[in-house]
Amino acid sequence: MTSSPPDDARFAPRAGRAMADMFDGVTARYDALNRLMTLGQDGAWRRALWRAVPEDARVVLDLCTGNGASLPGLRRPGRTVLGLDVSLGMLEAARDEHGGPGWSPRVACADAFRLPLRDASVDAVTLAFGLRNLRPRAEALAEIARVLRPGGTLAVLEATAPRPGPLAPLHRFHLRRVVPLLGRLSPDPSAYRYLGESILEFGDGTAFEAALSAAGFGGVRRRRFLLGASALWSARREASRGEHPPAAGPVVHSARWDAAVRGEIPRARAAHDRELRAWVGGQLAISAALTATLAWSLMSFHNMLREQILPEWQSRLGWLLLGGGLAASALRTAVLWKRFRDPPTGR
Repeated sequence: MTSSPPDDARFAPRAGRAMADMFDGVTARYDALNRLMTLGQDGAWRRALWRAVPEDARVVLDLCTGNGASLPGLRRPGRTVLGLDVSLGMLEAARDEHGGPGWSPRVACADAFRLPLRDASVDAVTLAFGLRNLRPRAEALAEIARVLRPGGTLAVLEATAPRPGPLAPLHRFHLRRVVPLLGRLSPDPSAYRYLGESILEFGDGTAFEAALSAAGFGGVRRRRFLLGASALWSARREASRGEHPPAAGPVVHSARWDAAVRGEIPRARAAHDRELRAWVGGQLAISAALTATLAWSLMSFHNMLREQILPEWQSRLGWLLLGGGLAASALRTAVLWKRFRDPPTGR
């Protein structure tokens, strides 16, 4: 199910320049607003995106890379990671944050409809929250299929429109009212009005899955998050008639963390584990603060009911929202605490 796009240049086919101008203007607060609008879940969704990429993929393209938020989890010793985007402002942020020597990602400005890559030159393509900005979608998928080797993996993470159901009105209200309201914190509030409308225009993913099949992708798998607010698709680029997957060449360097056990990359795994533990620690602090805030709010609500009589339905709704939020936040805090105390070892 899709919504008709409004009269906006950003909805035009191949609107690369309009997209570049928009994202150049929102670079500074992009991450902070993403956290707000996804209720802090965007990091977990990106980790699921990373897991969809095969460990033996030696060349990975992160298309519409933006400020490079998806790049860290794609890095492996021996793997070449490319981040391409149309926004120079976003790419500068990605370079400053993730650039460096060795196997650091390489970022470049490029049009998604004319990728500066040879046919069948990458093993996997990732795309997070950018596919809905590529119109016509069939042409964008055809260009991705061109650079992806037969048998290669495409992983797409995207926000989706409400599906029919009891929560659809609430989801639609969030996209049309809450997202633009939060967008007022951005230097360009119109970018967040576009965000909500572009998600509604993209639909619930049904049309995208049909487009994937038409573009020559098979083995499509879908996973939905946050009651359908976003979804992750992974698919395999099928070989066309007369086309064969390329034979595996010599491995330049082991791309697995367990190579550290054999002494090949002893420092890479340690650095990765430190970065992961620091990230979990930050999420734990945020989650604990949210749990404390919800507990305080629940106590305040209880005290308020002693002094002020509310209709029964409002009272029950308040208890449900605050109590449910507190339980969910406390559970998340406990899970994060366990991960922080007992970090995973290796992959």
